[in-house]
Amino acid sequence: VRVVESGGGLVQAGEFLKLSCAASGNDFTTNTMAWYRQIPGKEREFVAAITPGGGIRYADSVQGRFSISRDNAKKAVYLRMNSLKQEDTAVYYCVAKRSGLNDISGQGTQVTVSS
Repeated sequence: VRVVESGGGLVQAGEFLKLSCAASGNDFTTNTMAWYRQIPGKEREFVAAITPGGGIRYADSVQGRFSISRDNAKKAVYLRMNSLKQEDTAVYYCVAKRSGLNDISGQGTQVTVSS
């Protein structure tokens, strides 16, 4: 399994971005997919997750502003981020959480929110 994130960039506070994650491998439809983010010097932080059946969970800090979705036919996961805040600035990682196996994440995509 490999995952590749894209869609990051520099935006102003209040704007939106949509991140994409392209996955390979035959077990995509059985994996919970998640987004995490990390600021230099801090631990990676959970953002959102979506199960194979469509169950969704968000971190409190993004609830109501971010929306995760998946397209199993395209082996893709998306993160729509609305009303971005400066504190959302981070490198965002897509993670394939494989039952009984190690998680797989990509290189990340940088999101920078300016005031």
